[in-house]
Amino acid sequence: MIELDGNRVEGAGDDSADCPALNETTPQVFLVARPSIDLDGMRGYLESVGGASWLERRAGEATDADGPNPAETLVEFAGRLCYRSWEPGLNPNVTRIRTDRREYFENILRSAHGSVLEHASYSFALRNVSRTFTHELVRHRAGSAFSQESLRYVRLTEIGFRVPPALEPVRDQVVSIVERLEEFQRTAAGELGIEDEGVPFHVKKEVTSALRRLAPIGLSTDILWTANVRTLRHVIEMRTAPGAEEELRMVFDRIARIAVAEAPNLFQDFHRTGDGSWVPEHRKV
Repeated sequence: MIELDGNRVEGAGDDSADCPALNETTPQVFLVARPSIDLDGMRGYLESVGGASWLERRAGEATDADGPNPAETLVEFAGRLCYRSWEPGLNPNVTRIRTDRREYFENILRSAHGSVLEHASYSFALRNVSRTFTHELVRHRAGSAFSQESLRYVRLTEIGFRVPPALEPVRDQVVSIVERLEEFQRTAAGELGIEDEGVPFHVKKEVTSALRRLAPIGLSTDILWTANVRTLRHVIEMRTAPGAEEELRMVFDRIARIAVAEAPNLFQDFHRTGDGSWVPEHRKV
């Protein structure tokens, strides 16, 4: 087995002299983009509507030198805009407002006002995940954007692969199959002439696309996934549940940790159980 941080642990098969060399990979998660807010633009709107004191209060509470948490501020801005609840009196129907930020978001989650969570998005570069993983990830298309390494254009000269724990008892056979498939990719490319001088790119693309059909679905690949907070909450819950696929549970455990650290108030109702599941108090917000 290989842990997410790349440390090999017992059962990885490193000491087996009979086991062929394998480019064994480990999934990695990189947060590459987070929400950003324009405080001047926000302040201009609030001065127009009469709620500038809300932003000044949030800026004064900020413990980060860069100002208030962008994701949480953007979501709260969206929520208060809906009801003009910046201060009492701006909306005659609102006589009391929640000033505590955590309490405000708890009410958002409890009342399932989830649409405001869609304004804040995060982008994750997922490295060395399997195509099994990406086939399941792209099913979560609502609130998501995907950009995946294309095997129509990227030729397989080396197949990265991770042996899942369930296949450890037959590791040698798995490694042998993957090694043979990798060797086929190299030799077939040569026999089909796409490495020859002057071969047009469209020919290389056609053959490369055909060769990927003889590659395992478990081969390692990269994908960029962007998701808004509402989607993140749903997918984290779904893909860390006990019935989820093992690789997805491992990767989304890491994504959950990042999300909680990035926007603790937006994920305040999540807790991690002993079996690794991330469970929210308020579901389908």
